Amino acid sequence: MRDDVIFWVLAVLATGAGIMVFRFDSMARATYALLMSLLCVGGEVLLLGLDYLGVVIILMMTIEMAVMAVFMVMYMMNPAGLLPMSMVHNKNGAAGICAVVFAVLAAGALLAPWPARKGRPPDDPTTALGLSLMGPQMLAMMTLGLALFAAIVATVALATRRGRYDRFGVDLRAGAGARAGVRARTAGDPERGGDGP
Repeated sequence: MRDDVIFWVLAVLATGAGIMVFRFDSMARATYALLMSLLCVGGEVLLLGLDYLGVVIILMMTIEMAVMAVFMVMYMMNPAGLLPMSMVHNKNGAAGICAVVFAVLAAGALLAPWPARKGRPPDDPTTALGLSLMGPQMLAMMTLGLALFAAIVATVALATRRGRYDRFGVDLRAGAGARAGVRARTAGDPERGGDGP
């Protein structure tokens, strides 16, 4: 009974948040509405007993939408929704396509001859899912994940133009002279702005 209530609450929240994606005037708000919808979907997956997959969906969507919201605020012409704008284009055509796709999917879900279960569920669904998806390539995929993470960190480090030694060189104690009554030299920043002299 409790699982049924949680299922329907998450389903309603996911649907409502998905609708609000197209109702908000702000791309940033639409991004977080989409995040809300996907978090509810992750909760539904957790209810199915697929803990690993549900947690991965929640973590991945949270990070992805947070990053996307930052880019929306930086680059979109109306990030805060202060000016009226429409998030939907070709409304009539989009509504017709959505109605047809929904009808086809609903008919398939209701009319398809679902097979009867054979055997019993595995003791550890996460392990069974991992073996089904990856199989013998699990070690290779874990190594690839670490390599991608290292590449991301290296890319960010190389993209940073100003490092800790660009202000005063190797002498990071340049401010100590000012405290001792000696005029401290001005930092030679390659990029103006930010904190500091």
